[in-house]
Amino acid sequence: MTIKDQSAEKSSMILWLFMGCFLIFGMVVVGGITRLTGSGLSITEWKVVTGAIPPLNEAQWVDAFNKYKQIPQYKLLNSDFTLSDFKFIFFWEFIHRLFGRMIGVVFMIGFAYFYFKKVITKELMPKLLFMFVLGGIQGFLGWYMVSSGLTENVRVSHIRLAIHLTFAFITFGYIFKVALSQLYPAKSTNGYALTKYQKYGIAILLLLTLQIIYGAFVAGTKAGWTYNTWPKMEGEWIPESMTYMLGKEGSSSLLNNLASVQFIHRTLAYVITLVVLLVGISALRDNKLEKYHKQSAMILLSFILVQVVLGIFTLLYKVPISLGVIHQAMAFFLFAASIYFLHRLKHEPMEKSIS
Repeated sequence: MTIKDQSAEKSSMILWLFMGCFLIFGMVVVGGITRLTGSGLSITEWKVVTGAIPPLNEAQWVDAFNKYKQIPQYKLLNSDFTLSDFKFIFFWEFIHRLFGRMIGVVFMIGFAYFYFKKVITKELMPKLLFMFVLGGIQGFLGWYMVSSGLTENVRVSHIRLAIHLTFAFITFGYIFKVALSQLYPAKSTNGYALTKYQKYGIAILLLLTLQIIYGAFVAGTKAGWTYNTWPKMEGEWIPESMTYMLGKEGSSSLLNNLASVQFIHRTLAYVITLVVLLVGISALRDNKLEKYHKQSAMILLSFILVQVVLGIFTLLYKVPISLGVIHQAMAFFLFAASIYFLHRLKHEPMEKSIS
């Protein structure tokens, strides 16, 4: 294989990794629609292979609907559902699971192709294998989440939802980081940027991860349908029910109480915005930083400002499906921007490396 061919194959491999990131993003977006439409429990079984085929005739649809009728969600919430209503919620959960299967297929085919083309380096091989491990764990966590709503509850556990969603972000983040490292392999010669800003970048990433967890808590408990005012929560800066439940149930209320969950989600948004704003302004004024450092900081700052506005309007309008999905999608872009910011502190762009 010539050097030109090797370069083309490596470019294809980088594109494949970014495609995996895009598919995970799509799966999370569809997952948001699935949650907002109450579709997540419509498929009561997990069949890895045969589950890839939806019901194909009336008898199969009736059988799937009868299985749904056995769970608490139907009996307590959706007992008035017709077969047509069931098909609607089945569609979104089916598409969500189909995305998961597509991700697995795309990664397996790509891995096999690049392995036989001998493009995968010894350094990259364990990272790719670890991606398969992450994918397998995520599939298990998805069913672990769904199973929490099949016996006693009318919806899935918000704790398990948070675990499932957060792990999707972590999986995406890992693949995105590996893809960036392949795209920009050269280490930066500007040690100042890394020394001064890495700790802030890590803090932002950790705060965003915590915010994602609490975003899942808000979604899972439907806390977003309460306290639909801003900046105060129904006239209170700190809702009385939060302090009451904290005294009654202790620290567990910070995970389960609607007022507490929403208050923490709001507060984290303010903290993250302030930190990103300070870092962004500092980077913009810092003459020791390279242009690409400042650009990555501005992307992060722009995304956080857009996300704050989206969050406020999503709350004020009581979480319409459109705004809810856009808000969750923007969280993905923001998470990616924080990883990109950290990466730019360590790696130079290709054009600078070549020069």
